[in-house]
This record gives sequence, structure tokens and C-alpha cells, in this order.
Amino acid sequence: MSSAAFAPEEKSRLDRIANDSWYAKGLNTYTVDYCADVFARFFQGRRCLEMGPAEGVMTRHLARAFPALTLVEGAEVFCESLRARFPSATVVHSLFEDFEPSGRFDTIMLGHVLEHVDDPVEILHRAGSWLSVGGVICCAVPNARSIHRQAAVLLGMLESEDSLNPTDLHHGHRRVYNPESLRADFLAAGLAIHHFGGYWIKPLSNAQMEAPRSQGGWTPEMIRAFMQLGERYPDIAAEIYVIAGLRNADL
Repeated sequence: MSSAAFAPEEKSRLDRIANDSWYAKGLNTYTVDYCADVFARFFQGRRCLEMGPAEGVMTRHLARAFPALTLVEGAEVFCESLRARFPSATVVHSLFEDFEPSGRFDTIMLGHVLEHVDDPVEILHRAGSWLSVGGVICCAVPNARSIHRQAAVLLGMLESEDSLNPTDLHHGHRRVYNPESLRADFLAAGLAIHHFGGYWIKPLSNAQMEAPRSQGGWTPEMIRAFMQLGERYPDIAAEIYVIAGLRNADL
């Protein structure tokens, strides 16, 4: 399908998802905030592009870190909110496949993006073409090998670790990555992987951890400890990430 034919259908899909988005709710906010702390270790330069900011949970961290921030978002409702909340940022309502920046970026943020898009290798290839020399792409996705998904398979709640569960379908996910498939897509896009990692050992569902304390819900301190624990065991963490850049031949 051509980009022109694909665009109206995909924009409608993104608008439907945006009308009931959960990324700024409950534990999801903790996850994005911790991801921002991890990625801040790798930030480069002054010019940042965030692809798919949605409600802007990550954006508030980027707005403090980068003097020049561009946000590319496919859902119009999110763009309207982002323009109001981050007036100094450049907000572009566009699909990634149609976006054509006027310059290059030192840091490109892909937080929970690749599981949504039709062709992740193509998106990574495009992102690489927008990257400045010495710049980095910071990318995080859910991990199919997370222990809570492994437990769901043993309990008969998921057919396999990479099956799409009801939450995946609500978010509009098209795939669930594992460490090998995530790295493979970066390599297929011709990018150099500088670092692979993970965060958040997640033994239970979000609903169980978000329950009131009297019903076994977790404190913020417990949540952060298990976020940190995931950095020790990235292959089974709930979230995995890649920090990548241009290959030497492309510099």
C-alpha cells in the first residue's frame, strides 16, 4: 500500500486509539518516567525529536533537557494538547512515513513506538536519516519475555509470549518484541547498536499492583525498586531498550 493510500486509514486508527489512551494512567506513567531517567544517561546535543509523544508524559522530561524540541504525532487530539502544554516545542501533525524535517537531530526518542507502526524497519531507517553525526536514537518497547507474560502463558491466559493480549490490542500494538527481534530490526535498518538494556521486573499485572494498599497494591517505593531490578535482568524485564546511532560508514 502506498503512503498516500495508507495515510487516511492510519490517521483514523490513531485517532480512535487516542480517544481512550492509557499511557498517562497509573503504572504506565511510572514506567515512562523511569524510562526518561534511563535515557537521560545517553542524551546528546541540543536538538531532540520525539516520535509519537501521545499524552506527553515523556515530553515533559525532554522539554527540560533540550532547548530545541520537535514532536511528531499522528493523532490530532494529542497534537492540540501538546501545543498548549509545550508552547516552545514544534508540534507536527504527521505520520512518521510522511514527516520530512528541515534539519537533523542529536537525540531521537522512540518511546513505545515500534510496536505500533506498520513497518518498524522502515521507520528506523527514516529516523537514522534524520540523525546528526554522533547522535543517538533512544528506543523502548514492551518485552514479550517479561516474567508476567511468561506466567500468563503457564496459566493459559496467553497462547504464547508474543501473543497480543487485550491491553496490547487496546493500545493498538501490532507486535510484541523480544530482545533478539528488537536488535534485529535495528540492524536491518543499518544502525549501530551502542547499548541494549531493560528495566522493570513485573511479576504481576498493572491492575494488581495498582490496587489499594489494603488489597495488596504496591507503594511508589516498591514500584521503583522493581524498575531498578529490571536493569539487572534485562532479558526478562517488562521493558527493553536500545540506544543506537549511525554506523561508522555513515558518519
